[in-house]
Amino acid sequence: MNRARAIAETARLAAEGERLEAAPTLGRLRLWLQLSDDLLSTIWGTMDRYHLAWLLVGRPAAPRGRPMTPDEEAAYVRDVAGQKTAVLRMSLRALEAQGIPFVGETESAGTMATGDEAEP
Repeated sequence: MNRARAIAETARLAAEGERLEAAPTLGRLRLWLQLSDDLLSTIWGTMDRYHLAWLLVGRPAAPRGRPMTPDEEAAYVRDVAGQKTAVLRMSLRALEAQGIPFVGETESAGTMATGDEAEP
C-alpha cells in the first residue's frame, strides 16, 4: 500500500468512527472494527498477545448473560468507536505529519514515500 492510499483509508475510517459516535449501531461498529483492524494490520503489522492485552485496558465491558438495552448498546458503541477513532487519528498523524515509514509501504510514483528520496 502506498502512503497516499494509507492516509486516505485511515482518514475515511476515522470519519466513519465519528459517524458511529453520532449514530451508534452495533452492526456498523462490528464491520468498522474489522475494516479498521485490517487496515492497521496492513500498515503497521500484527500485534502479539502482549500488545493486544494493553489495548484491552480500560475497554468497556458489555453486560454478560443478557442482551444490552438500547441505551447500553449506544453507550458501548460510542465508547469503543471513540477509542478506536483516537487510534486511527494517531496513525494518521504518524503517516501525514511525522512521515513514519510503515510495514506495508510500497513505492508511489516511482519513489519511496518514506522521505528517503534523493535530492535532484
